[in-house]
Amino acid sequence: MRNIILTVTVVATSFVSAEFVRAQSAPADVATALQDGLARLNSEIAALRKSDAKQRDIADVEVFAKGVEWCLRHDEFYANNKKPDVRSAWIKYCETAIETGLQRAVDLTTGQRPWTGEVGSSIRGYVSRVDGSTQPYALSLPAGFNKAKSGFRFPLHVKLHGRGGTRNEVRFFNEHQGKKPQDGQDWIQLDVFGRTDNAYRWSGETDVFEAMADVGRRYRIDSKRITLWGFSMGGAGAWHLGVHHPSEWSSVGPGAGFVDFYKYQKQTEILPAHQHRGLHIYDSVDYALNMFNVPFCTYGGELDAQLVASTKMIDRGKERGVDAKLIVGPGMGHKFHPDSYKEFMAFHTNRSKAGRPRYPGRKQIRFVTWTLKYNQCEWLTIVEMIQPYEETLAEGGVDDDGVLRLTTKNIAVLKIARDVANRIEIDGANLPLRSAADDLLPDVYFERVGDDWEQLGYEDSVSVADNPAVHKRHNLQGPIDDAFMESFVCVRGSGQPWSSETQARADATLQLFEKEFDKWLRGRVPVIKDDQLTDEHIANSNLILFGDPGSNAVMARVLDRLPVRWTKDGFEVNGQAYDSKKHTLSMIYPNPLNRRRYVVINSGHTMHEKDFRASNSWLFPKLGDIAVQKFPDGVNDPTKATTVWAEMFDSNWKLPVRK
Repeated sequence: MRNIILTVTVVATSFVSAEFVRAQSAPADVATALQDGLARLNSEIAALRKSDAKQRDIADVEVFAKGVEWCLRHDEFYANNKKPDVRSAWIKYCETAIETGLQRAVDLTTGQRPWTGEVGSSIRGYVSRVDGSTQPYALSLPAGFNKAKSGFRFPLHVKLHGRGGTRNEVRFFNEHQGKKPQDGQDWIQLDVFGRTDNAYRWSGETDVFEAMADVGRRYRIDSKRITLWGFSMGGAGAWHLGVHHPSEWSSVGPGAGFVDFYKYQKQTEILPAHQHRGLHIYDSVDYALNMFNVPFCTYGGELDAQLVASTKMIDRGKERGVDAKLIVGPGMGHKFHPDSYKEFMAFHTNRSKAGRPRYPGRKQIRFVTWTLKYNQCEWLTIVEMIQPYEETLAEGGVDDDGVLRLTTKNIAVLKIARDVANRIEIDGANLPLRSAADDLLPDVYFERVGDDWEQLGYEDSVSVADNPAVHKRHNLQGPIDDAFMESFVCVRGSGQPWSSETQARADATLQLFEKEFDKWLRGRVPVIKDDQLTDEHIANSNLILFGDPGSNAVMARVLDRLPVRWTKDGFEVNGQAYDSKKHTLSMIYPNPLNRRRYVVINSGHTMHEKDFRASNSWLFPKLGDIAVQKFPDGVNDPTKATTVWAEMFDSNWKLPVRK
């Protein structure tokens, strides 16, 4: 078992300070020196890859090269309006990163890994399954680490930082490398990078769990003692991860942050329907009921405008009969009051000591979701929904007579751990649980049939798990942006396009995606040609296809199994024809070549640079599951396109009937 605390760095702002001007390039001579140092480090890394060194140890070296490379490529040397030479700090960050990486390479060459046992904080790296990039995190070992008793499992504090504006990898290294452990620290502490400032959304969310998993592979961690807390953007991340994954944490402590879009951004005009529905993915206020399943203690300064995030969640919880603790810092703005901080941390320390209930977990749950992306609570999994992006509930638990009683809303298929109880009663239907499905599977499936529930036998359970009808399921529920939270590869066509206009727009869309993902999500987009696609790609990755059926052989291969008709003159979707000279189709759909993965047509992330720069609350899906966009004549820039139609597929991956 692992012992983890998820924490978020306390920062005083959730926006980029006006004190800093935009990033600048390093002076030519400095850039040349850094490039030379980077080349030496990359040479050492190449040699390590040919040695017996383990990949995770190489990642602990490679992460420093990655940080310097990204800082140089994006000219991330920041100047200060008051002290124009402040960019020298980022130069020093890069120089130190190269020095540290070279020293680690020497250590590995001699069979040493001193940083893995040193007390205090050091930078680590892992290779992400999303895009193959090396991503950093910081890990702090306590003073008594090397004297721990055999079999002892450490608590793990995971910290999510606030929005820094000028934060990149090398600044992150400087903030943590060599830092002493906190006084009284008896836990291992993980500081998550989260692919920088995105409020731990999309691949930033994946980064949190990938980093936790990497720590769990290296050290003995207790998973039942996880405390999630944070402040400002970190608070928004703590609200998000806390209510969407309520069974992961021993307690959750968001400070400030934001919990919805409209009120936080002071938006009075309702977004288009496909975007409005998409807000239910990340608006934490919609998931306030889930505070029932894990202790929450939230903080806000008395004078802080972001205190409203805490009060909104507390009020919404009370409406649902759920309590949470609120601490208000007297006379404080956007920061912690010292006494409040002590009270706040005492709450979470006590919950960490108690830990979460051991398997199978809490006897009683109250769980809400609006998307199958977030579909698990303790021993219950919502396998299918009746209507996506509608409130979906499962409430109840094991009563004194030993029967598991649940009431549900908007659920089509449920999965329950077999050993929770002998029998189960779902919306009044009394069914076997422990003895169900010939007692051969660890979980039992239940399907709603009309107004009743049926327990599935062994063969039907195996069948529903395989999803033969290809319904929306976890990680197969859309929208387009969901494809980039797991392994993906972009496939560029190499043939003759049916439409030169479509091809030009597809090329521009891919180019923009590569640029924005590299800058804002800190990784290179994997790109191959259609004739380079392998069975391994199909098996393990979401396929992101660019072009049209003439230029892209993979698109032509799957076209007849997509809900669209496409000819050399245009395409038809949902009964409407569109001219390819002016319109482009973007969509996500289960991949006909591997129904457990996605295929995406002509789209990267549907948020763009202006959204990343404006506020993390703008990082919601802009095109739903499927959209048609119109481009101005002679303009291929996707940010200039107008969405003329967009929709969400239903739970069966079908479009609503056109009215």
